[in-house]
Amino acid sequence: MKKSFIAMLCALVLAWPGASNASALGKVVKRVSGSVVVILTVEKVLPPDAYEGTKVSAQGLGSGVLISKDGKVLTAAHVVQTADTVSVEFPNGEIVKARVVSSEPPADVALLQLERVPASAVVAKLGDSDKVEVADQVFIIGAPYGISHTLTVGHISARRTPGGERSELGLAEFFQTDAAINQGNSGGPMFNLQGEVVGVVSYILTQSGGFEGLGFAVTSNTAKQLLLERPPFWSGLQGHGLSGELAALLNVPQTSGLLVLQVAEGSPAARIGLRGGTTKVRIGNARLILGGDIILRVMGIPMHPDIDTYQRIRARLRQLGLGQQITVTVLRAGKIIKLIGSATQ
Repeated sequence: MKKSFIAMLCALVLAWPGASNASALGKVVKRVSGSVVVILTVEKVLPPDAYEGTKVSAQGLGSGVLISKDGKVLTAAHVVQTADTVSVEFPNGEIVKARVVSSEPPADVALLQLERVPASAVVAKLGDSDKVEVADQVFIIGAPYGISHTLTVGHISARRTPGGERSELGLAEFFQTDAAINQGNSGGPMFNLQGEVVGVVSYILTQSGGFEGLGFAVTSNTAKQLLLERPPFWSGLQGHGLSGELAALLNVPQTSGLLVLQVAEGSPAARIGLRGGTTKVRIGNARLILGGDIILRVMGIPMHPDIDTYQRIRARLRQLGLGQQITVTVLRAGKIIKLIGSATQ
């Protein structure tokens, strides 16, 4: 009787769905993990312990995923938006230089182009995020704290509409997930159980600074629409919206503007002559870098810190042909000046 019971127990364990699910997941992970890459960036920043002075080169880290045979890599905008240089590290340790093709900070997604594609590279398939439902199991592969190809597994906790949790991300639909996300995971892919990319890791909500079960990934359909179905665009600048008392405090000669904090070397923003900040300050709850330009108008459109203005400016710039004039009016050192550049794409 005892032997019969033990045999029955063993049969139940072997037949338990968790065992087969884990085996199936392992096969999918093995198939797609080669498409996941580490994003290595360098940009000039003020030293952490300095309020002003000479900027120094700082290294950044994120994750990404190869989505095409010709070398397009999907990642998060905040990983590469102001990077002076970008490199991509593949699972075998091979490092390839890349450039930013398109970046949408209000959706936190960006597209890179590799200089060349390694022969051993694996391409991931973009899935249809509209088919993903709450409670679906997903997994994330990335480089938390630089530990590459780390797997975390969880479920879709909710679907969040654009601007719902963070107003500055007003162009993106998000999946909320309990799959662990940490520093370095940003830009990494969220996969469904078929091995399709259905999300791009963006941010977490936390009080401790670590993961607390509230992670967010931009849906793959948002990334497709903004990066693959529209003309490419990358400004290379990071800014902070000014309005109300803050705009008045900084002597902005209109109701609002955009304070330029950081500008990537060689970017469209740098080529037109925009300047980033040089001095760290804290005004209320806002941590800013002052000393840079304050953008007042782009192509004659008054600068307001909202998604509608961003969309209007993007639409106007998309109408420009190669070599056509771009004008940006800024407040610099108390004087209003007009910067003039040319459309390059």
